[in-house]
Amino acid sequence: MKNIKVTDVGQIRNELNKYKKGKKLDIRQFNQAARLAWLGRAVLMPLDPEDPDTRSYLIYLDHPDPFSAHFLNLDEDLIGHIFILDAEQAQYLAEIVEQGVRDRAALYRELDQREFYFDKFYRPEPEEPDRDG
Repeated sequence: MKNIKVTDVGQIRNELNKYKKGKKLDIRQFNQAARLAWLGRAVLMPLDPEDPDTRSYLIYLDHPDPFSAHFLNLDEDLIGHIFILDAEQAQYLAEIVEQGVRDRAALYRELDQREFYFDKFYRPEPEEPDRDG
């Protein structure tokens, strides 16, 4: 836990300004967060919805389901924690969450329409060449 001296008002203001701006994730962390966001495992919330000057967001990255976790390489220090994220990266992650929902919904719609029976059991007869010449 970080300690801040209460007697130094300037230092408190500087720390508050850092929180208002948030922090950027590095490229590797952002990509991992984006993968979790696409899977719907990210929760974003404005840090202070009542303060228009505060543009940073809280982000929580939850553990993926075991099947997804088998395929993803994720840092343990990223998962299960809350971070204060800057507005730009938070906006992009929110867009990725929306895209993930759209993509998964399309997958389920397609799955609902798919005809597995005909794919596996119906084989059209090959056309025979005309013998009339």
